[in-house]
Amino acid sequence: MPARTRDAAATPAALGYRLPAEWEPHAATWIAWPCRRATFVGDFADVPRAWARAVRIIARHEPVHVVGTGAVLDEASRMVGGVAGVSLVDIPTDDSWIRDTGPVFLVARQGGGRAAVAWEWNSWGGKYPPWDADARVSREVARRRGLRVFEPGLVLEGGAIETDGDGTLLANARCIDSPSRNPGVPRERLEEALRDNLAVERVLWIGGELAGDDTDGHVDQLARFVRPGLVVAARQPDTRDPNHASLEENLALLRGMTDARGRRLEVVPIDIPARFGHAGVQLPASHLNFYVGNGFVAVPVFHAATDREALAILAAAFPDRAIEPVPIDVVVRGRGGLHCITRDEPADPGAGRAGN
Repeated sequence: MPARTRDAAATPAALGYRLPAEWEPHAATWIAWPCRRATFVGDFADVPRAWARAVRIIARHEPVHVVGTGAVLDEASRMVGGVAGVSLVDIPTDDSWIRDTGPVFLVARQGGGRAAVAWEWNSWGGKYPPWDADARVSREVARRRGLRVFEPGLVLEGGAIETDGDGTLLANARCIDSPSRNPGVPRERLEEALRDNLAVERVLWIGGELAGDDTDGHVDQLARFVRPGLVVAARQPDTRDPNHASLEENLALLRGMTDARGRRLEVVPIDIPARFGHAGVQLPASHLNFYVGNGFVAVPVFHAATDREALAILAAAFPDRAIEPVPIDVVVRGRGGLHCITRDEPADPGAGRAGN
């Protein structure tokens, strides 16, 4: 879909919104119940149980809204409907990766108020039709929350971006500046749209990719802010693993970057499991796909040798939050992870703090 005509006076940036960091207070977490069996390698029966585990862990800390429709929502109701803090929301979906299909929430810089950005959706460049229902999810969630919606008219998945909440955005060009996502749109126009609609000041284009990742290199598998100026990034020391070279290049790239406040990024590597797969298929298993919520950090673990060190690094990075290890080896059989199945809804800054 072509980009809409730009009205600089009506952009979120001009109107005083900003993109908050994930560690800022949440009103809730949104999760889409799994529904597309063909997405997953192996037995699908394990998949809803894995989702239920994640829902229960997050619901200990903040409200969780689970979306789906028909038999899918009925299954969710049976498995997590009675969990305190969990509500069920009837919204049709095609798949379960609401990080990418849900709205990107914004908060007001002054006073209170929130808004949402509904980017276009084409299933990671047209990979998995149909996607009509998922293309409506972001607008429908925003409507249910009564929020103003901005529609830039460009394709962007939520997992392709990462912010420090202080004006800096990490993005992988392969997921945005792409003929399958935004054909014919120059990089300068894409970067302008990111600054205008996400109210950030500097876009840092990172690299890297994971074997088996059908998103073409989402940032939330590769590099994450843990505070302004400090990034944790995926590393694969096993030179026999196909991820080794691209992750080393990405680490070097990140170490040379400067954020919106002029800080040279401090980069802490986190080793990810080597040659992780299922039924002979290599899968994108990454501890970087963690989720930060009110008073906690949910960290993907894989029953792998890298689990303990990843948990220790993130515990040191978030000393005031509970670290919640979440076995995610079943979820990753869908080529996604914990962060991919969650969408954080920030609290309205005018309504008081929801958590820390």
